Amino acid sequence: MSTDSIHQAHSEQAVYVYEAPVRLWHWVNAFAILLLAITGHFIGSPLPSVPGEASANFLMGWIRYLHFSAGYILAIGFLFRIYWAFVGNSHAREIFLPPVWRASFWKELVHEAKWYAMLTRKPLKYEGHNPLAQLVMHFAFVWAIVFMIFTGFAMYGEGTGAGSWQHTLFTSWMLSLFGQSQNLHTFHHLVMWVIICFVIVHVYAAIREDIMSRQSIISSIISGWRSFRDGGSDDVRH
Repeated sequence: MSTDSIHQAHSEQAVYVYEAPVRLWHWVNAFAILLLAITGHFIGSPLPSVPGEASANFLMGWIRYLHFSAGYILAIGFLFRIYWAFVGNSHAREIFLPPVWRASFWKELVHEAKWYAMLTRKPLKYEGHNPLAQLVMHFAFVWAIVFMIFTGFAMYGEGTGAGSWQHTLFTSWMLSLFGQSQNLHTFHHLVMWVIICFVIVHVYAAIREDIMSRQSIISSIISGWRSFRDGGSDDVRH
């Protein structure tokens, strides 16, 4: 086999997709969600006891402190992410504004559903997120995060009390909307599980696509570059 044939057989195309601010937000957000899920579990189901004298322990206090700190990081990071959706490249706004008005979006979404269900053996390649991923991330992640931020600050405002900005902006009207504080806590807990399920599917889909669709998924959120193995530029959808 000639050298040219070898190079052609192993050719790759690379496109810069995820800008540095998006990649930084992705990983900070991931660690914040992990910390929130762990500490939130213990807040909802506190430890039955702690060793030693009560006066020498502040374990649940530290758990609450870490939860609140991670919540602020999540909220501030999300506001920054919304800002970057406007000033970043086209891929930065995909999860916020899926192009549902395009007929091709729905046609490709059906194809992706078949691809994930293993009803077709031909993967399509995308520079950014595929249509199914965009739609799932929009509803199961973006709106779930918005819900968690609002309900989280509403519960936090119960502690800071009337007159605090948390209580004024979130607690007063959300308690009226949900009827009582316990309902607010319950839905906050349930949507946490929605996000956890999303994360599991998200990680699985990323690994699966990296292997089966011959395009880099995992490394692209680290380097920013999406590479396409054994495919020309005409095969890649923007």
